[in-house]
Amino acid sequence: MSINIAIDGPAGAGKSTIAKLIAKKLAYIYVDTGAMYRTMALYFMRLGIKADETDKITCMCRDADISIEYRDGVQVVLLGDENVNGLIRTEEVGNMASATSANPAVREKLVELQRKLAAKADVVMDGRDIGTVVLPDAKVKVYLTASSAVRAKRRYDELIARGEQADLDKIEADIIERDNRDMTREISPLKQADDAVLIDSSYMTIDEVADAVIALIDKE
Repeated sequence: MSINIAIDGPAGAGKSTIAKLIAKKLAYIYVDTGAMYRTMALYFMRLGIKADETDKITCMCRDADISIEYRDGVQVVLLGDENVNGLIRTEEVGNMASATSANPAVREKLVELQRKLAAKADVVMDGRDIGTVVLPDAKVKVYLTASSAVRAKRRYDELIARGEQADLDKIEADIIERDNRDMTREISPLKQADDAVLIDSSYMTIDEVADAVIALIDKE
């Protein structure tokens, strides 16, 4: 039987970074659900669909061809046959993904794929509702968070390192707004699962957080 680790939490908490490190240490498969939703958002944007065009989103998401492959040990997210790893990490795509991920048809399509991956392999999966909805029977569940100020600074540093312009105050405002939107949406709102362990990464190193999660497996 496969072992699943579910990591939930707000934007910028370090979920993807931690999940990738844990997967590497344990030789598990990392499933970046956020990248899948971002890819769906990119698909909508290319079609000229706006975040509030619910009917178009519901209709067109069924035709989206999104998949995950591993090439030379690296996860590649595909839109059709195109590797979109380098296109889905912008603020614009992230905001579109946050808005459109609440659409039931979008979530239904992607959750089905995520569950299939988890059923056949040991996986580490991160997102907003992994422990509560996608993998409710996961062996280990973690709710990873950090203060909005810390999360904004992390995002700011990432953008500056890539040579992009960034406004720290605006980034934090966007994070707070996204938190509220994710936590109050009707479909699969962001919340800590009843049996999830809360970890605040504000003042922890990446390795300290990863080791804390791995230690939970031994307790089960």
